[in-house]
Amino acid sequence: MSVQLSEIAKQEEALILPRFTADDALEIGLAIRNRLRALTHLSAVVNITLANSNNLLFHAVSRPGVQPDNDVWVARKRKTVQRWGVSTWFMHNKMHGDEEAFKKKYMLGETAGDYSIHGGGMPVRVRGVEGVVAVIVVSGLKQNEDHQVVVDALEEFLDATDREPRSPSYEL
Repeated sequence: MSVQLSEIAKQEEALILPRFTADDALEIGLAIRNRLRALTHLSAVVNITLANSNNLLFHAVSRPGVQPDNDVWVARKRKTVQRWGVSTWFMHNKMHGDEEAFKKKYMLGETAGDYSIHGGGMPVRVRGVEGVVAVIVVSGLKQNEDHQVVVDALEEFLDATDREPRSPSYEL
Protein backbone atom coordinates (compact mmCIF):
# COMPACT_ATOMS: atom_id res chain seq x y z
CA MET A 1 0.00 0.00 0.00
CA SER A 2 1.62 3.22 -1.16
CA VAL A 3 0.35 6.46 0.24
CA GLN A 4 1.43 9.86 -1.06
CA LEU A 5 3.67 11.67 1.42
CA SER A 6 1.94 14.94 0.57
CA GLU A 7 -1.39 13.44 1.69
CA ILE A 8 0.07 12.35 5.02
CA ALA A 9 1.75 15.74 5.50
CA LYS A 10 -1.57 17.53 4.82
CA GLN A 11 -3.32 15.19 7.23
CA GLU A 12 -0.79 15.96 9.97
CA GLU A 13 -1.02 19.70 9.29
CA ALA A 14 -4.80 19.52 9.63
CA LEU A 15 -4.39 17.94 13.07
CA ILE A 16 -2.66 20.90 14.72
CA LEU A 17 -4.49 21.47 18.00
CA PRO A 18 -5.61 24.80 19.48
CA ARG A 19 -4.25 23.67 22.88
CA PHE A 20 -2.94 20.59 24.64
CA THR A 21 -3.24 19.99 28.38
CA ALA A 22 -3.13 16.94 30.62
CA ASP A 23 -6.94 16.94 30.55
CA ASP A 24 -6.84 16.96 26.75
CA ALA A 25 -4.41 14.03 26.78
CA LEU A 26 -6.82 12.09 28.98
CA GLU A 27 -9.76 12.89 26.69
CA ILE A 28 -7.83 11.94 23.55
CA GLY A 29 -6.38 8.81 25.16
CA LEU A 30 -9.79 7.59 26.27
CA ALA A 31 -11.23 8.35 22.83
CA ILE A 32 -8.50 6.25 21.23
CA ARG A 33 -9.03 3.41 23.71
CA ASN A 34 -12.79 3.45 23.08
CA ARG A 35 -12.23 3.44 19.32
CA LEU A 36 -9.88 0.49 19.64
CA ARG A 37 -12.44 -1.43 21.70
CA ALA A 38 -15.13 -0.76 19.10
CA LEU A 39 -12.80 -1.63 16.22
CA THR A 40 -11.38 -4.97 17.28
CA HIS A 41 -11.22 -7.75 19.86
CA LEU A 42 -7.40 -7.47 19.77
CA SER A 43 -5.53 -5.69 22.53
CA ALA A 44 -3.48 -2.57 21.91
CA VAL A 45 -1.56 0.00 23.94
CA VAL A 46 -2.33 3.73 23.90
CA ASN A 47 0.47 5.98 25.15
CA ILE A 48 0.67 9.78 25.32
CA THR A 49 3.75 11.58 26.62
CA LEU A 50 5.13 15.08 26.56
CA ALA A 51 7.81 15.39 23.90
CA ASN A 52 10.36 17.43 25.81
CA SER A 53 10.33 15.67 29.16
CA ASN A 54 9.03 12.15 28.59
CA ASN A 55 6.34 12.83 31.23
CA LEU A 56 3.61 10.24 30.88
CA LEU A 57 0.15 11.77 30.41
CA PHE A 58 -1.83 8.66 29.43
CA HIS A 59 -1.14 4.95 29.17
CA ALA A 60 -3.80 2.28 28.82
CA VAL A 61 -4.59 -0.97 27.09
CA SER A 62 -7.72 -1.51 25.07
CA ARG A 63 -8.27 -5.09 26.21
CA PRO A 64 -6.48 -7.82 28.16
CA GLY A 65 -3.70 -9.59 26.31
CA VAL A 66 -1.12 -6.90 25.67
CA GLN A 67 2.42 -8.25 25.53
CA PRO A 68 5.58 -6.61 26.94
CA ASP A 69 6.71 -6.26 23.31
CA ASN A 70 3.98 -3.65 22.76
CA ASP A 71 5.78 -1.27 25.12
CA VAL A 72 9.00 -1.79 23.15
CA TRP A 73 7.14 -0.78 20.00
CA VAL A 74 5.70 2.24 21.82
CA ALA A 75 9.19 3.40 22.79
CA ARG A 76 10.56 2.88 19.27
CA LYS A 77 7.67 4.71 17.58
CA ARG A 78 7.88 7.52 20.11
CA LYS A 79 11.60 7.98 19.52
CA THR A 80 11.05 8.20 15.76
CA VAL A 81 8.41 10.91 16.16
CA GLN A 82 10.65 12.84 18.53
CA ARG A 83 13.66 12.74 16.22
CA TRP A 84 11.98 13.53 12.90
CA GLY A 85 8.88 15.42 14.08
CA VAL A 86 6.50 13.52 11.81
CA SER A 87 4.33 10.45 12.20
CA THR A 88 5.84 7.02 11.95
CA TRP A 89 3.36 6.38 9.12
CA PHE A 90 4.92 9.28 7.21
CA MET A 91 8.39 7.80 7.79
CA HIS A 92 7.16 4.34 6.79
CA ASN A 93 5.85 5.64 3.49
CA LYS A 94 8.87 7.89 2.91
CA MET A 95 11.14 4.85 3.24
CA HIS A 96 8.68 2.53 1.42
CA GLY A 97 8.70 0.36 4.54
CA ASP A 98 12.37 -0.50 4.00
CA GLU A 99 13.98 -0.69 7.44
CA GLU A 100 17.45 -1.29 5.99
CA ALA A 101 17.22 1.79 3.75
CA PHE A 102 16.00 3.79 6.76
CA LYS A 103 18.99 2.61 8.80
CA LYS A 104 21.45 3.54 6.03
CA LYS A 105 19.89 6.89 5.06
CA TYR A 106 20.02 8.20 8.62
CA MET A 107 23.28 6.43 9.55
CA LEU A 108 21.63 4.77 12.53
CA GLY A 109 24.10 1.90 12.78
CA GLU A 110 23.68 -0.05 16.00
CA THR A 111 20.95 2.34 17.22
CA ALA A 112 18.57 1.40 14.39
CA GLY A 113 16.60 -0.84 16.75
CA ASP A 114 15.75 2.19 18.87
CA TYR A 115 13.50 3.51 16.08
CA SER A 116 10.50 2.21 14.18
CA ILE A 117 8.95 3.23 10.89
CA HIS A 118 5.72 1.35 11.54
CA GLY A 119 2.55 3.45 11.72
CA GLY A 120 1.03 4.40 15.05
CA GLY A 121 3.27 7.19 16.31
CA MET A 122 1.90 10.72 15.88
CA PRO A 123 3.28 14.13 16.85
CA VAL A 124 1.00 16.48 18.76
CA ARG A 125 1.44 20.02 17.54
CA VAL A 126 -0.24 23.11 18.95
CA ARG A 127 -1.07 26.21 16.94
CA GLY A 128 1.47 28.94 17.64
CA VAL A 129 3.94 26.60 19.37
CA GLU A 130 7.19 25.64 17.67
CA GLY A 131 7.93 21.92 17.47
CA VAL A 132 6.28 18.80 18.78
CA VAL A 133 4.51 19.21 22.13
CA ALA A 134 3.64 15.57 22.78
CA VAL A 135 3.66 12.15 21.15
CA ILE A 136 0.72 9.77 20.83
CA VAL A 137 1.48 6.12 20.13
CA VAL A 138 -0.80 3.16 19.46
CA SER A 139 0.65 -0.33 19.20
CA GLY A 140 -1.13 -3.60 18.66
CA LEU A 141 -2.99 -3.51 15.35
CA LYS A 142 -1.83 -3.36 11.74
CA GLN A 143 0.29 -0.26 11.34
CA ASN A 144 -2.16 1.58 9.10
CA GLU A 145 -4.88 0.90 11.69
CA ASP A 146 -2.65 2.07 14.55
CA HIS A 147 -2.15 5.31 12.61
CA GLN A 148 -5.76 5.79 11.57
CA VAL A 149 -7.24 5.34 15.04
CA VAL A 150 -5.04 8.21 16.27
CA VAL A 151 -6.03 10.39 13.32
CA ASP A 152 -9.73 9.71 13.89
CA ALA A 153 -9.51 10.56 17.59
CA LEU A 154 -7.61 13.80 16.91
CA GLU A 155 -10.15 14.81 14.27
CA GLU A 156 -12.95 14.13 16.76
CA PHE A 157 -11.14 16.19 19.41
CA LEU A 158 -10.67 19.08 16.96
CA ASP A 159 -14.34 18.98 15.98
CA ALA A 160 -15.32 19.13 19.66
CA THR A 161 -12.93 21.99 20.48
CA ASP A 162 -14.25 24.00 17.53
CA ARG A 163 -17.70 23.86 19.14
CA GLU A 164 -16.48 24.93 22.60
CA PRO A 165 -17.08 28.53 23.64
CA ARG A 166 -13.94 30.65 23.54
CA SER A 167 -12.79 32.00 26.86
CA PRO A 168 -9.59 33.59 28.09
CA SER A 169 -6.92 31.18 29.30
CA TYR A 170 -6.49 33.15 32.50
CA GLU A 171 -8.67 33.94 35.48
CA LEU A 172 -9.11 37.40 36.96
